[in-house]
Amino acid sequence: MKRIVLHIDMDAFFASVEERDKPRLKGRPIVVGADPKEGRGRGVVSTANYLARKYGIRSALPISIAWRYAQKAKADGLNVAFMTPDIKRYQKTSREIMEYLSKQGDAFQVASVDEAYLELEKAKSYKDAEKLAQKIQKWMKTKERLTCSIGVGPNKLIAKICSDEKKPDGLTIVKDKDVQNFLDPKPVDVIPGIGPKAKQALANQKIFTIKDLRHKKKEDLAKDFGKRGGDWYYLSRGESDSPVEMSDEQKSIGEQVTFQKDTLDPAKIVLTMKDLSKNLSLALKKEKTKARTISIMVRFENFVTKTRSRTIKKSTNDFETIENEALHLLLPFLDSRENPKRFKIRLIGLRGEKLE
Repeated sequence: MKRIVLHIDMDAFFASVEERDKPRLKGRPIVVGADPKEGRGRGVVSTANYLARKYGIRSALPISIAWRYAQKAKADGLNVAFMTPDIKRYQKTSREIMEYLSKQGDAFQVASVDEAYLELEKAKSYKDAEKLAQKIQKWMKTKERLTCSIGVGPNKLIAKICSDEKKPDGLTIVKDKDVQNFLDPKPVDVIPGIGPKAKQALANQKIFTIKDLRHKKKEDLAKDFGKRGGDWYYLSRGESDSPVEMSDEQKSIGEQVTFQKDTLDPAKIVLTMKDLSKNLSLALKKEKTKARTISIMVRFENFVTKTRSRTIKKSTNDFETIENEALHLLLPFLDSRENPKRFKIRLIGLRGEKLE
């Protein structure tokens, strides 16, 4: 049966919500992230609007570098607005959007706070899908005063790649018969799972585009890159049967904290984790859900990041239970068990996963 899938991706979501809710920000470059502290700040950019991106400010950029780039904008007469993330406000807007989207297709999947998939099992044609996409974009502008970019294709892979084609407020449709022509000229890293290291490894073999990748034998890709290489063989042909569905593994709630200075002070680190545990408990209760898995993240001063998780017998949103599990996972990082070289810690995070 022919599939038609939509990928809806909100444009510069956090920054766009800030601009919508604070008219004084209209027409200014907006950066949402850690406090830059006039170039001495730590942490990274969460997102930046498209005006800020013209100056090289993008997600995951160290906030200190973003501050430097902001001086270029200032020289052009544009004062960059640095905003502290207001996660609760973004989540509230996201819930409203996802509630609406969940009623628009035959299958629905939340991919993240600002993106989702819809599958149109009953769609007769791509024209139907185009009309629905236009309806969604109109609703987004009218009801939420935000824009989104939408990709439409025969599966999730193609739909997601399409949604990046014409940002912001774009709509791109690629039909089954056009998939290969659409993919071939694109760089290999449009395929999920091909990051900077894999991209360089492929470049070392003179593989730069999807077309280059497609000409490699499956056996050779599997030999050089393992199972993922075998997967790339099919993905480079636009073949993917990944279903549009909500799964527990995709749903999680949590946050992370970057310390002002790298530290190994156990009292400070433990107190921060206790605060994160309290926040997670409150967030789970607000969402009227419970977590089966508690997961922590620790980033050291050398930027090496480790995660540890523990699945408990009974799902919970109880503060004491979450705190006990989080500290059980954290404490080995404060001694030689997980940190034998005694690296200072830059960041810790806590998430509740497998929500029920």
